[in-house]
Amino acid sequence: MDIFERYESEVRTYCRDFPVVFEKASGSRLWDADGRSYIDFFAGAGALNYGHNPAAMKEKLIEHLASDGVIHSLDMATTAKGRFLERLHDVILAPRGMRHKVLFPGPTGTNAVEAAVKLARKATGRETIVSFTNAFHGMTLGALSLTGNGTKRDGAGVPLPYAVRMPFAGYLGEEMDTLDYFQRCMEDDGSGIDLPAAVILETVQGEGGLNTASFGWLRRLEKICRRHDVLLIVDDIQAGCGRTGPFFSFEPAGIDPDIICLSKSIGGYGLPLAVTLVKPEYDCFSAGQHNGTFRGNNLAFVAAAEALTYWENDELAREVARKGRIVRDRLKELVERHPELDGEVRGRGLLCGIAMGPGLAADICAEAFERGLLMETSGANSEVAKVMPPLVIEDAELQTGLDILADAVAETMKASRAKPKHVA
Repeated sequence: MDIFERYESEVRTYCRDFPVVFEKASGSRLWDADGRSYIDFFAGAGALNYGHNPAAMKEKLIEHLASDGVIHSLDMATTAKGRFLERLHDVILAPRGMRHKVLFPGPTGTNAVEAAVKLARKATGRETIVSFTNAFHGMTLGALSLTGNGTKRDGAGVPLPYAVRMPFAGYLGEEMDTLDYFQRCMEDDGSGIDLPAAVILETVQGEGGLNTASFGWLRRLEKICRRHDVLLIVDDIQAGCGRTGPFFSFEPAGIDPDIICLSKSIGGYGLPLAVTLVKPEYDCFSAGQHNGTFRGNNLAFVAAAEALTYWENDELAREVARKGRIVRDRLKELVERHPELDGEVRGRGLLCGIAMGPGLAADICAEAFERGLLMETSGANSEVAKVMPPLVIEDAELQTGLDILADAVAETMKASRAKPKHVA
């Protein structure tokens, strides 16, 4: 690890959590330079829903490279982009009755969010965007203004204006509907909150602690937005592309967002790609008003088009739901077996985890890594141990990973009990 410490910026994160040099990856496993194998419950922070180096996508990529296919194209028309657009329309949008146009904003999730909020402001002539407590929408300044995490916001170095924070579902306790406050603010001229251009949210807060909005809460939020002519933006960058079961995380709620942000696993193979889906009436940029040098990543178009094969039927969605139940049941068992965790199971589908007492989640993830399992934490205080394997993980590997997690929890609890207690 010497070379990374010597030459790379201090901002690096994941190599501190997983302090080995990785060399190879396939399916739901990685191998380090010493040949040790690790089960992956991290999935590239959600960019590897289909696992590492999926064979069908790899074959298409090799074919494209071998035939001297276009690699970089800005927003020029290419056969690879045309095929991806056609596949996205035929497999995803048309079967769901969605009229959305496809905007390529640049290769990352934060680019998709920046495009979404710029479009909302341009379409409505308003400035304010409403986001929610514990939200994470990206690290560029516009997206960061909508993010709740204080540590990440502190990195901006400047004020982050034109955003208003509302309490997310459950933020004030399960007995209180936080949308009562939002609705009142929209109705009352004395609230001090100008009518916003848009509301942006994640249905499951992937980085913010796996807080999950109920379908009823989402439907009510949409009604409030429609009543006040406020656009609804769903950031489905981590929770989308099947992570919670259906392709879009909001589908079971029956809502119809005006703008949808996708990245991470939309690239199929882990290749950088982002799209902002926008209803035609809000597709109001003139030529060049939002662009980026690498929005024409043709290798990502090739892999993404092939990845959509998984969504030609509902088999993968049903598998995610089934595996999600396995994970949830095992996590509930861990919470019951270790009451000292003070644990709460959160999430949906294969985006699940256990919220617990301070410091424990990081210790558990570190112990799991020592035992051959990659996991990360979630939440403003890293209070959630997060389970996010590739959607295509085999049952045997899923169960082995959950066994390792159970052992890591037991060992962490044992070590915690052995620590001397502070006496005032």
